[in-house]
Amino acid sequence: MADNALDCELCTPDMVLFEEERAYVRLDNNSLSRGHVLVVPRRHVASFFDMTREEKTSVLALLDRAKAHIEKEFSPDGYNIGVNIGRAGGQSRMHVHIHLIPRYKGDVADPRGGIRCVLADRKTSAH
Repeated sequence: MADNALDCELCTPDMVLFEEERAYVRLDNNSLSRGHVLVVPRRHVASFFDMTREEKTSVLALLDRAKAHIEKEFSPDGYNIGVNIGRAGGQSRMHVHIHLIPRYKGDVADPRGGIRCVLADRKTSAH
């Protein structure tokens, strides 16, 4: 788990599909489905919320471009977009990256609720 740029695999782009000055799109090396990609800012920054406005703009533009590519290559039936922030949020690489995960009919028995299944055993509270 790299906390600094010296040990960070995302600071050295690999398996790149598209790139811009501030960000790039790469294949996920632990893919959850056909076409699963990561959108990554070039600067070593841990949190989505700590990216600059320009980095966020670049990341969102590449997210759209990656979706168009996945649409053409794999024709998925849906998508999940995910960002884990902080260790409690499931982040294991402390370089922000956005998952674009194509979804396909039948890939899970019941896709309702999307990524909410992460906390599926928790009861809803009125807090």
